[in-house]
Amino acid sequence: MDRLIETHRKQILQLARQRGAKQIKVFGSMATDRATASSDVDFLVEMHSGKSAFALGGLLKDLEELLGRQIDMSTPNGLHPAIRHKILQEAIEL
Repeated sequence: MDRLIETHRKQILQLARQRGAKQIKVFGSMATDRATASSDVDFLVEMHSGKSAFALGGLLKDLEELLGRQIDMSTPNGLHPAIRHKILQEAIEL
């Protein structure tokens, strides 16, 4: 896992809990140590039932501010079927 994520892990988890996430994982280049200084951060987030898309959007903005990077975020059900299995295998829970 990339140092950026490791350094901010506690803060990421705190923000995720505040917004109603029950699980947050990182995938892509940040999970596989292929990240560069311009890499975005890919998160896979599972929200508690009853939480709206606004909570997920708020978390996205919170994480962009914290990490200073573009954030791509999806839920497990929102993943495209063609890449779902690969992402679920490589995603690392924080």
